Amino acid sequence: MLLCIDIGNTNTVLATFEGEKIVHSWRVKTDARNTADELGLMFRGLLAADNVEITGVAACSTVPASLRSLRTMLGRYYGGIPTVIVEPGVKTGVQLAIDNPKEVGADRVVNTLAAFSLFGGPAIVVDFGTSTNFDAVSARGEFLGGVLAPGIEISVEALAARAAQLRKVELVKPARVIGKNTVECLQSGVVYGFAGQVDGIVERMIEELGPVTAVIATGGLAPVVVAECRTITHHEPMITLIGLRMIFERNI
Repeated sequence: MLLCIDIGNTNTVLATFEGEKIVHSWRVKTDARNTADELGLMFRGLLAADNVEITGVAACSTVPASLRSLRTMLGRYYGGIPTVIVEPGVKTGVQLAIDNPKEVGADRVVNTLAAFSLFGGPAIVVDFGTSTNFDAVSARGEFLGGVLAPGIEISVEALAARAAQLRKVELVKPARVIGKNTVECLQSGVVYGFAGQVDGIVERMIEELGPVTAVIATGGLAPVVVAECRTITHHEPMITLIGLRMIFERNI
């Protein structure tokens, strides 16, 4: 099976593919301090629990320290297995139509490929992670740039840290928009506030792009607000891993 690894700032998501089908998936906390051996023990433990035999690995990372540990771990524990790490020089099929291509996170390139392959273009990918990323995909599958905004979880943490009488709350839809207590007020602000942000930014992006084939939500925090977003047309939580599978097939 092919193992795909997406290391984000907050979480690392893994999945195994048999052809185009996802067979297993896991989500673990990202810790940039983990050594190569610690990563190896964690990955081998997850795979062994489901009796998975790996025949290839595709990976991307937005955390440089974790990428170094991952590279060492793959060489040490999976050295005889074909491996693709998304970085400059790897064939992705995605043209970066921006000022400085070196600034683009590998996950945004991978998402662009998967979104265009699955839904065509122009399209928009909204990735709800540590930051909320809005990526614009052209009618030819180019990465055109996008928008970066503070993520849901770090915004809530910042509010709780800076306001003496406020605290972190469970990120769920409240019973009503007009909250009757502090928890409901915070939940309403998070859910409907971020949904409004998404709709406002997507609508402005469409004004520049023209009609789009799809607006795809992904990322670990997408379920918090995606149902309240008028502009989201598809929810594909595994779009980065699907893109990694596609890139592996292009390179191996």
